[in-house]
Amino acid sequence: MGKNAKNKFIVYSTNPDFEEDSDQEDQETLAPDKQLLEVHLDKKNRGGKVAVVVKNFVGTDEDLKDLGKSLKAACGVGGSSKEGEIIIQGDKREKVMELLVKKGYKTKRVGS
Repeated sequence: MGKNAKNKFIVYSTNPDFEEDSDQEDQETLAPDKQLLEVHLDKKNRGGKVAVVVKNFVGTDEDLKDLGKSLKAACGVGGSSKEGEIIIQGDKREKVMELLVKKGYKTKRVGS
């Protein structure tokens, strides 16, 4: 598989009552006040650059990307949103936490 290949596999079953488990993809987004987001400062595997990583978002990929886009725009930096994490380039942890609290999320500062 290439590095951009999805982890999708076709499953065949002879069981007439078989239902594919699709809970992961159709996960509903929890309300902001019901989520506790961890805000990490990450320095590893980034060529010496620092990034803020927001973890533990519970919701759809579309909502994750929308939140990531608004954080990147407010901080004026780049980043990405995938696999339940939002990555913001640079040491913008305080600003990211402030923005998340304004949006109604509970935040937890993790690490130094």
